[in-house]
This record gives sequence, C-alpha cells and structure tokens, in this order.
Amino acid sequence: MENKITFKKQGDVAEIRLTNPEKHNAFDDQFIADFTDLLTNIKADESLRVVVIKADGKSFSAGADLNWMKRMAQYSYEQNLADAAALAKMLHLLNYLPQTTIALVNGAAFGGGVGIVSCCDIVLATEKAKFCLSEVKIGLIPATISPYVIDAIGQRASRRYFQTAEVISAQQALSLGLVSELLDAEVLEQRAFELIDTLLANGPEAVKAAKALIFNVDGTVDDDKALATSEQIASIRVSKQGQEGLTAFFERRPANWQKEHKED
Repeated sequence: MENKITFKKQGDVAEIRLTNPEKHNAFDDQFIADFTDLLTNIKADESLRVVVIKADGKSFSAGADLNWMKRMAQYSYEQNLADAAALAKMLHLLNYLPQTTIALVNGAAFGGGVGIVSCCDIVLATEKAKFCLSEVKIGLIPATISPYVIDAIGQRASRRYFQTAEVISAQQALSLGLVSELLDAEVLEQRAFELIDTLLANGPEAVKAAKALIFNVDGTVDDDKALATSEQIASIRVSKQGQEGLTAFFERRPANWQKEHKED
C-alpha cells in the first residue's frame, strides 16, 4: 500500500494506521482504492470485532492530496464522477462496517479526514485535534462526505461549518458530538484499550445487531444519495468557480471572488 496504510490484526481486534505523515496523511485515488480493499476484507472477516483507526505524525488526515487535486482539476465531469464515486464507496464501507470502529485523533482532520472521523462509531481525541470542512475556501463543497458529517454533528452545525469553513477546535468538536471523548495524549490509547475490553465483554452478535439497528431505525445513506453527492462534487469541480478556486489555490493567489470582496 505504498507505505500509506498499514494493517495489523491481533485476535479479534484490527488496527488501521495511516502512515504518510510527511503529507499529513492526505489521500489520493490509490489510497482510496487500497483503503476500500482493506475495508472490504475487514467486512468479510467474521473473526474481527473491533477496528481501531489511527495516524502517524502531527495530522490525522489533511484530506485530499495536493497532487491528486491537481489531477482532478483537469478531469472531465465523467472522470470526476467516477473519482467521487470511489470515495463515496470507501466512506459507505467504513460507515456500515459490521465491526465497531474507533478513531484516535491526535492532530488535524480536514476535508475528507473529517469524513473518515464521521464514519467511525467512537472518536477519541486530544486537545491537539482540530477539524475543518474547508472545501468552500477553494470553491468546492463537502459533498461526498456530507451525509456522514451531517449525521455526526447535525444539520444546524453543518449549516454553519459547511459555509464558513471555520476551524473547529477539539472542545467544539466534543460539544458537537463529532468527538466522543477528549483525553490527554498519554492516555489516548489506554482509553481505547478500555473501550475494547468493554466491547469484547458484550455479545458479539448482539453488538453487530445493535449497530445495524441504529441504521435500520434512523435511516441509511442509500445508493441514490451516494450517487447524488458524487454528481454534485463532479459538477462543481468542472464548473467555472471550481476551476477558478482550484487554480487559485495551486497558484497561491486569491480567487477572483476574494479579489471582488476586497474591492467592495
């Protein structure tokens, strides 16, 4: 997996580690393909009961890799649609894994990184954790991750942070429900082990059924919704505004709407 993801299994617990700290664990199309394959295998492994997701370095995940974004900026609508659909499949798999998922966040999670966090059942974080739905800054929208983020923090908070792209502190994330518990860094993993012991003491089939019950009662992100979000991000990426936002970002200059705002 090109040293971007490692997988370790010990008994009925698995660990997924993002191992690309030099790029703040940003992901690209190859990462998405590898992560999807890994999740597919985990889903099929009935001996696994808990999956822990953690990351090396200062960031949990910065979202989309810059080189990947440069390639996406040149994609056609059809290519963007296929690209977004691949991410949608990865997130859908993670969200609906039959196993309990625990994310350990000890740094920044931006864009798609917030999507990964939102898809996990339990999120343990430190004060260094921060979150941002930054897409509108470059003229895009958090479309593919939106069903899971809205489910995690609610429509009201999403109406704010989708539009402002403000950085959400660890404390704010805790109050919003994106983070389950806020802990000191030195006890983060210890708390994860405690939760794992608690989970493993419960009935295996009952835990899986309890997780499935939540989706059955509260509704699910169906294929039509997943397709709709992929279509939305593909459309805005190839739009005039999306192209301007991406170009300005890579040229390290203000986008034209920022210039207009300053002139006003």
